[in-house]
Amino acid sequence: MAEPVGFFNDTSVCIGCKACEVACKEWNQLPGNTPEFRDSFDNTGKLDAENWRHVKFIDLVPEAPAVTGNGAAWLMMSDICKHCTNASCMEVCPTNAIVKTEFNTVYIQQEVCNGCRDCISACPYGAIGYSPITGTVHKCTMCYDRLQANMAPACAKVCPTQSIQFGPLADLKVKAQARLDAIKAQGGHDDAQLYGADDTIYGGLSSFFLLMHKPEVYGLPNKENAVLPSRNNAKGYLGALVTAALGIFAGMVALRKRAPGEEAQ
Repeated sequence: MAEPVGFFNDTSVCIGCKACEVACKEWNQLPGNTPEFRDSFDNTGKLDAENWRHVKFIDLVPEAPAVTGNGAAWLMMSDICKHCTNASCMEVCPTNAIVKTEFNTVYIQQEVCNGCRDCISACPYGAIGYSPITGTVHKCTMCYDRLQANMAPACAKVCPTQSIQFGPLADLKVKAQARLDAIKAQGGHDDAQLYGADDTIYGGLSSFFLLMHKPEVYGLPNKENAVLPSRNNAKGYLGALVTAALGIFAGMVALRKRAPGEEAQ
């Protein structure tokens, strides 16, 4: 087993240049979607089968004042698959196509995927997309082929501001905490926080973030909402058992009410 690696995504220094998106597409030979005119600089729209990195331009709201140094009227965030420790996509995959690699990243085996799309519904981050060309689903692999060759992922290699940092997870968490402490020391950033660096979000994220505001501002689930699909937790199983028991009971009652010799309609 190799040392766990990952991304530290520092949104405080993201400038929205999209170099990460371009590098990802070039290395992974992703053609991209048909260009669309959008009422924003966010011309990608979302993560999907053709976009494994997506730079979000988040319109500021009154409770989220501009971040000093971001230089525009948006918050910016280079979004990506979070490579969750407790991955919802992996929990629901019926063919075991989604596995953990030796680097503790989440990987979709294309030759095993049957295109059922259960993982798309289960992923709380919208990080997986279906390709009608291959008939399978796709997402960030953290450049698994580059990791095997002891190379950094393409997106981290080209980021000009070190908003995307790659390395051993333990080292990244130390750097991230030091960065957060420095921001807090400046004052005026009470909501600044590390998201996914500890185990409170899906057991920990191998792609975690420094956020300048609450997770909801970035469209991320907070600690209270970050739960596995209901069919994969105790409450879900209990609910299914109760529903099944009630169904059986109702059927028995209906049978008992029929007159002797009466056939079902």
